[in-house]
Amino acid sequence: MSSESSRKAWELENAVKLVDPHRDALYSYDVDEQKAISNERPWKGNPHYFKNVRISAVALLKMVMHARSGGSLEIMGMMQGKIAGDTFVVTDAFRLPVEGTETRVNASAEADEYMTQYFQSCRDSGRMENAVGWYHSHPGYGCWLSGIDVSTQMLQQQFQDPFIAVVIDPDRTISAGKVEIGAFRTFPQDYKPPDSGTGDEYQTIPLNKIEDFGAHASQYYSLEVSHFKSSLDSYLLEMLWNKYWVSTLSQSPLFTNREYSSKQMLDLSQKIKNAEESLRAQARGGPRGNAKDSQLDKIVKDSNKIAGEEVTGLLAGDVKAKLFNGVGAPAAKAPVR
Repeated sequence: MSSESSRKAWELENAVKLVDPHRDALYSYDVDEQKAISNERPWKGNPHYFKNVRISAVALLKMVMHARSGGSLEIMGMMQGKIAGDTFVVTDAFRLPVEGTETRVNASAEADEYMTQYFQSCRDSGRMENAVGWYHSHPGYGCWLSGIDVSTQMLQQQFQDPFIAVVIDPDRTISAGKVEIGAFRTFPQDYKPPDSGTGDEYQTIPLNKIEDFGAHASQYYSLEVSHFKSSLDSYLLEMLWNKYWVSTLSQSPLFTNREYSSKQMLDLSQKIKNAEESLRAQARGGPRGNAKDSQLDKIVKDSNKIAGEEVTGLLAGDVKAKLFNGVGAPAAKAPVR
C-alpha cells in the first residue's frame, strides 16, 4: 500500500470531507464578523448552544502526532479557528511546551509566553484566527474530562469564551486505526442538566479512573466531531502524512501498544473478579437488581473490544509481513533447463 493510498484510507476512516475547492469557505476569516459574534455572545443564555466541532485534517493529524509523541505521558496544545453558528471550526493546532505526567499536564509561565509569541507571529503573518480551544491526551483511558480538566475548562469558558476542550487517546487510536477523539464544553456551576436517561455512547473506562469519570460526568457535555480538508491543505497534509506514514509503517500496533494491551487485560481481570464477588454476594441473599447484569454487559463489551483490537493488530502485522518481507533481497534465479 502506497503512502497516498494509506492517507486516503485514513481520511475515509475518519470521515474527512472536502469543502468547496473553489471557495475554501471554512478557512476564510472575517475579523469584524467574529468580533460581532463575540460581542453578542449568543451562548450565554443556552448552556447547550454549541453542538458541533469541525476540525481540519491538518489540525487533526498534528494533534494525533503530538499525542503519539508523548507516549504514556499526557501532552497539551492549543487550537485556532473561528465560530460559525453553533459550530467551532478548528483550522490549525500547535503544541505547547508543558510538563506532563501519566495523569495530568502542568502549564507553566514558559507555555504562556510561548503562546503569546506564537499568536503574535501569526498576526504578523496575516493569520488572524483566535484561540478557540485546547487539546490534551488521555493515553489509554478514553476521551472524557477529569476533575482537573473540568476545572481548567470552566476557567477558560469564564475568561476566554467561546472555548472548547478536545481529548485524544493515542493508544486507542493506534489499536483501532481510527482517531479516538472527543470534544467537550462544561456547564455553568449553578446549572443542572436534565437527565437524558441514556448517557453518552459507551466507552471502556479503567477501574482506577471510573470514580473520577463518574464524579464529573454531569458537569460537561460532548459535541459532535467531524473533519474536513481543503484544496489549500493538499501540500501540507502530504508532508505531514509522509512523516506519520513512515512512523506508522515502521511500528507494530501490538508491539507499540504492548503496555496499553497489558493494562487492559489486567483491568478486565479485575472487573471480572469484582463481578464474580458481586454475584456470590447476591447468591448469599444480597440485594438483587439489574446492576449485576449491566456490569456483566460492560465486561462483555470490554472483552469484545480488546479481542477486536488484538485481531486488528495481528492482521496489520500479517499484511506488513507479506508486503515487505523479502524486500531488497536478490531475486531468485530461474532454474536452468
